[in-house]
Amino acid sequence: MTRTDAEIARLALETMDLTDLSDDATLEGALALAQRAAEHGTAAVCVWPRFVAASAQALDGTGVRVATVVNFPGGADAADDVAALTRQAVADGADEIDVVLPYRAFLAGDVAGAAAVLDATREAAGDSDVKVIIESGELRKTDAIEAAAGLAVEHGAQFVKTSTGKSPVSATPEAARAILGVLADLSDGVEPLGFKASGGIRTVADARVYLELADEIMGADWVSPSTFRFGASGLLDDVLRVLGTESGDEGGTSSESGPDAPAGSSY
Repeated sequence: MTRTDAEIARLALETMDLTDLSDDATLEGALALAQRAAEHGTAAVCVWPRFVAASAQALDGTGVRVATVVNFPGGADAADDVAALTRQAVADGADEIDVVLPYRAFLAGDVAGAAAVLDATREAAGDSDVKVIIESGELRKTDAIEAAAGLAVEHGAQFVKTSTGKSPVSATPEAARAILGVLADLSDGVEPLGFKASGGIRTVADARVYLELADEIMGADWVSPSTFRFGASGLLDDVLRVLGTESGDEGGTSSESGPDAPAGSSY
């Protein structure tokens, strides 16, 4: 199945986590992000934990979910601290928790330590969804990416996410293929497992690569907000350009960051 650019743009819009995790993020920026997400019907916003309560209040009744990050971006916080931050975020209204796998510990062979952080997050999250960020650009090798994705699912992840957007290498098609392959093998068809690509995805053409990989590996009807997300706020302007609903040169609320993203933005 070959989708038109407009079809890709619509899918990207409805599966987008509109994100601001910039170092200089403000409450005013988070509220503007929430307004833009509600206006265009994205899946979620993703903000720092300190902005969850205000974002949840602003988005109440809109259908836009609120996500936040823990153990972010370095993946080196203690399990108890990660759990405490998760509990507070959920109390503040977070629907989704994006937790960084302790990838350095994982690569060093401390799988039990990495799993302990995931278990603590999953327990503290309660009914909120957990997305595990495996930081695939730091894992590098396909077998390590696959093992990390499997560990994430084994320890309660609803989604496996490629990247924080803060490392030199963010989402890549190769990492996406490896993660989606693991999800295809582990999915039981009852509780769907999801995939999130984040970092460096700025155009509808970029989005097409990941959506077509999902079609190929998971099936043509698999992609939906409950199974697939983009963490790529810089993508919104190009989506709106393709859909003809807004000029593609606004850019004022684009917030994608990391070494491979525009300066001054966040994912």
